[in-house]
Amino acid sequence: MKFTHLTFDCYGTLIDWRNGLESNLGGLLRRRGLPAGTNVYPTYLKFEAEQEGKYRPYKAILKDTALSVANNFHLAISDNEAQQFAESIPDWKPFRDTVASLHELGKRGYKRVILSNIDRDLLEETIHRNGLAIDGYVTAEDVRSYKPAVGHWNRFFEQYKVPKDATLHVAQSLYHDIVPCRGLGIATAWINRYGEEKPAQVEPTFICPNLMGLLSVVE
Repeated sequence: MKFTHLTFDCYGTLIDWRNGLESNLGGLLRRRGLPAGTNVYPTYLKFEAEQEGKYRPYKAILKDTALSVANNFHLAISDNEAQQFAESIPDWKPFRDTVASLHELGKRGYKRVILSNIDRDLLEETIHRNGLAIDGYVTAEDVRSYKPAVGHWNRFFEQYKVPKDATLHVAQSLYHDIVPCRGLGIATAWINRYGEEKPAQVEPTFICPNLMGLLSVVE
């Protein structure tokens, strides 16, 4: 069956999550003494995963993860600074191919739905500020759980009444997106922007270096 619906992870797939973290949280920590060239991204991922077991608002997870990362590097930031970091998300920029790719997919007739581990207001503001052409979204706030839990996909299929074999999930994160989709029997496109080595046990349906590569895959 031809795909009719494309579901997307947002931050890391459409929005440059890694650069946003390094610029905002990393920039804050460098002003507190973090050595230049130190990447905060791997440390952030570790502490964020520990926060996502039980649902609570994502802004709280962002704030507490920022505080944990600072503490890990033996640096001090205030609660207010951590909160400001959490609220900076809508200012983070999309990848260069995001806006044009979403627009082209819409022209080709695909329904584009974001499935995101974030609060609804942060996602809505991200969509608005960056002009993301989408047809809908499901957030962690809607389902009260975080991927890789399957609540986002359950809500999507309940809401859109589309068969699994007509759906392609598009994402950068193997852990949050590609692995749970295989368990659900959903086709996936791994957007491997960073040229990472694919683990032997993970089998995306398609592998694309970016969203422009997705345009040929879906046809």
